[in-house]
Amino acid sequence: MINVTDLHIEDEIIPLFDFTFNISSGQAVRDIITEPPGSTSGILFRQQVLKGFIGNREILKDYSYSRFNLSEIYNFFESFSAGSFSGTHLKWKLIFSEKERHRNKGKIILLILLFNKIQSAFTGKIDRKLFPDEYATELERINLFLIDFNPEHYESIFRKKKIRVRHIVELLGIITEKVTNGQVAAFWKRWFLFEAYLSISDGVIRHGFIFPSFDDSAFSIEGLYHPLLKNPVRNNVVAGRNVILLTGPNMSGKSTLLKAVSLCVYLGHTGLAVPAAKATIPFFTTISVAINLTDSIVSGYSHFMTEIITLKNVLKDATNGAKCFAVFDELFRGTNIEDALEISTATIKGLVKFSNSLFFISTHLHQLKDMQEIKEGKVSTSFIECELKDNTPVFTYKLKEGWSDLKIGRILFEKEGLNDLLE
Repeated sequence: MINVTDLHIEDEIIPLFDFTFNISSGQAVRDIITEPPGSTSGILFRQQVLKGFIGNREILKDYSYSRFNLSEIYNFFESFSAGSFSGTHLKWKLIFSEKERHRNKGKIILLILLFNKIQSAFTGKIDRKLFPDEYATELERINLFLIDFNPEHYESIFRKKKIRVRHIVELLGIITEKVTNGQVAAFWKRWFLFEAYLSISDGVIRHGFIFPSFDDSAFSIEGLYHPLLKNPVRNNVVAGRNVILLTGPNMSGKSTLLKAVSLCVYLGHTGLAVPAAKATIPFFTTISVAINLTDSIVSGYSHFMTEIITLKNVLKDATNGAKCFAVFDELFRGTNIEDALEISTATIKGLVKFSNSLFFISTHLHQLKDMQEIKEGKVSTSFIECELKDNTPVFTYKLKEGWSDLKIGRILFEKEGLNDLLE
């Protein structure tokens, strides 16, 4: 189960990696980021592919072309009817129809110019040894498809303005063959995926992300931060226990920290690099992130019921042996404090038993620190630091070990003069 709606992957995270030149390549970026491979081997394969692109950075850094030209070529292929451009009939049609001759000539010239640029400057120069063998083969197929059009030869002819009807017939014949045997459809799929990987690798370099390592016995993230913050405070997160309680006053940054941790886990599981200095994480079969849950008008669930259902789904997976990563931001805040305290205690006691999973829970229920599990060290406790200076909260956003009992609600209430206004 993957439940990461609250991370806003589509709106906030994909733009960090999408620098593509066309809709199809952009969709390939989305597919990569929203469809985790589902295995450690699949994750490591994607990592190695992206590392291959990063290793070829000097060759690929100037990769570009006209979006319009690609659109024209793509539509030309798509509208191409195999068999309609063949033999003597085509030759005479091009000779006697100036409109047909110029239409096809224009498309062919665009195709050759683009294919020659991509092959000679990029796909022909890539060091394929930096990639996994399977993907190196895909790169070779892209390159061979382009070479089959002999683009360097034909571009030389076009630039000398010696293009003849027979040249157009020759190239349309190549297209006919490739459309017929399915090579064209396969080429577009490979090329769009190529551009998606290239775009994502560009995002990794631009943002300075790192690739996590995977170890089922460790969870450690150094220099963690949320990538959308302009001047983020970096924190270290080490899971000493399978349940981690996070405390701290309102506005201290608990939700942002939980989002940052969740993003590292999720992006790591897609095979991408993550916003941190170093990260070692286990492979999780279930990832569930519940941050800022709201009432659902469509489903009819209240905030509290949404929390219950989310927790139930995680527990069902854990009970069935899944290795779960789950985040619950201010668990059970949708009910009264007495109920929240009672069922939070029961939840924490139960989650401790799933030792192969990892649970992050933020809470304002200060009474929980009296739990035996916390006193005995079976549950880890951390807090986001906030200091009072001249009775004014100063947020450091630094993660510390221990528990925070600081309450700033009354302080802010009074500082805003609400007492006076109410009187």
